[in-house]
Amino acid sequence: MQQTSADDSFAHLSRLSQKAGVQATLILSRETGAIVRSSGLVSRDESSNSESTLPASNGLTDDRTDGAMPSAEHAAEVVWKFAKAAGDMLQELSTLPDDDVKLLRLRSKNKEYVIFPDAKFIAVAIHSTAPA
Repeated sequence: MQQTSADDSFAHLSRLSQKAGVQATLILSRETGAIVRSSGLVSRDESSNSESTLPASNGLTDDRTDGAMPSAEHAAEVVWKFAKAAGDMLQELSTLPDDDVKLLRLRSKNKEYVIFPDAKFIAVAIHSTAPA
């Protein structure tokens, strides 16, 4: 059953990554926030393989000052905490015991983060937003 969940997440993210404007994708472990797969984001550890499992960092430090994309580890950590907080909020608000978050979208002036949590993984697509 875990393989089906992984296959579904990978397939969904693969379809999303083909869309115009998609700059990066991530697949995270829902339990730990560890990076399962990433593309389009640079790792803090230059020698790491983007296909390997990398743990999310412990600190919320990010050295960017130029508006560039965050490191894979920083994005993973922040997205995982956001998805976890959204799930906790839904549990507080919902009257259904098995209610769970299916989609999160966070849009800023320049980027949109589309987050798809499922039972085992959190799939993330980061894309540029069209100028208004």
